Amino acid sequence: MAVVVAGVGLAPTAKANPEAERSVTLGGSVIVKPKYEGSDEYEYIPIPIIVPRFSDTPGEDPSTFKKFRKRVNFRGLDDIRVRVLGGQRLQLGAVTGYITDRDQNDGDKLRGWGNVEGGLVLGAYSAFSVGEIQFDAAILEKVTGDDSGFEMRFGVETTQKLTERTTIVARVGTTFGSEDYMQTYFGVTPTQAARSKAAVPVYSADAGIKDVFLQLGATVALSDRWLLKAGGRYGRLLGEAADSPIVETENQLSAVLGLGYRFNLPR
Repeated sequence: MAVVVAGVGLAPTAKANPEAERSVTLGGSVIVKPKYEGSDEYEYIPIPIIVPRFSDTPGEDPSTFKKFRKRVNFRGLDDIRVRVLGGQRLQLGAVTGYITDRDQNDGDKLRGWGNVEGGLVLGAYSAFSVGEIQFDAAILEKVTGDDSGFEMRFGVETTQKLTERTTIVARVGTTFGSEDYMQTYFGVTPTQAARSKAAVPVYSADAGIKDVFLQLGATVALSDRWLLKAGGRYGRLLGEAADSPIVETENQLSAVLGLGYRFNLPR
């Protein structure tokens, strides 16, 4: 489940410097998301911010670290994209991340079922740009923990620099879930129904469109040292997902807020 907005760079805007300099941005952020897909209750996940920065001396090639950092796009805990091929117009790359556990104590309708174990996500994505609009598609699957099938995510986004210090990202998209995924997170087996403490009925969920969503995010360099990152996501469950008896609300909201401070490092 995607929990935060499409990412923009974490490194603060820096003034041009004729000499190479090293720094690290340290801080923290918090993700607020539903306890499980379909829940009307929320949980808070703290995430540290650690962004090293190695400026390059003018005239020299960018460092290997700087080249790699430009290839990474953090879209959420379970959707970190690393560009392998291509550039601004066409991209192909890998997806990784982590899907959190779904605990039977996350909601009254889940009690007695046992937990769905989280795990490492792996997958791939492709993207192409037309002007300032980017279209992308990704497939990802949890490869450790409980087997839960795959998701396919499709999106359209644009990144705009409002000022020298403020960048925003707007994104709309949809998610397709395989039959195994939909059954794991929205279905109810006969065993689960028998164990249910809330008398939840048996429900079979087929593959299909799980949701549509809108995301907005912003990165603001408050000063040469302070960095603010914020965003929100609204998703609407559809079809087999929305009809599941474990869903308490089809409206799914999540947000992220982070603050970091840049420290200079000795040369």
